[in-house]
Amino acid sequence: QVQLVESGGGLVQAGGSLRLSCAASGRTFSSYTMGWFRQAPGKEREFVAYIRWSGGNTYYADSVKGRFTISRDNAKNTVYLEMNKLKPEDTAVYYCAATRLRIGTPTLRQHYDYWGQGTQVTVSS
Repeated sequence: QVQLVESGGGLVQAGGSLRLSCAASGRTFSSYTMGWFRQAPGKEREFVAYIRWSGGNTYYADSVKGRFTISRDNAKNTVYLEMNKLKPEDTAVYYCAATRLRIGTPTLRQHYDYWGQGTQVTVSS
């Protein structure tokens, strides 16, 4: 069992930056691939990025590539999402998720086993 708690959301102006954190419980955190998703009002939850258990492999949605960076610290059981050059269309609730999948490309909601409660990110124009 893994419990995930996100933090770091808030209100920021367009062009600004935020860093989200996701703290995980459980001794097997380092074995999970960790992902970030987001959900804007009235829209489906969409994939943002994932990072493999070793931290050596990352993957991003085209909409955030070059602006967002996912990283993890297995010693602290924490995964991060550094968000730069934020745009109003990045406004959403951001969710952290964990999956046992160690092959393939886990970019779908159903690939993930555990979810956090979400943190709101609002980007003003």
